Amino acid sequence: MTTAEHFRDAVARPAATVSIAGVPWPTYKAVALLIGLVVFAIVAVVTTTAAPAVLGGAAAATTVWLVAGLTGRTR
Repeated sequence: MTTAEHFRDAVARPAATVSIAGVPWPTYKAVALLIGLVVFAIVAVVTTTAAPAVLGGAAAATTVWLVAGLTGRTR
């Protein structure tokens, strides 16, 4: 496979994995963690307490992780 063919294939379909510290992760897991971090930050700023922020971030990340994982495997 030439570099041009590899680039064309990479642009045509999104990457199924993301390299984090040299370890390939499914994209949906990285997205779930980022969403959990964003929810954590928003709830922490609004409530100024740790417990709801941690629980909200964990719930959001877990929900996205499970839903995206289940829907991605059925395709």
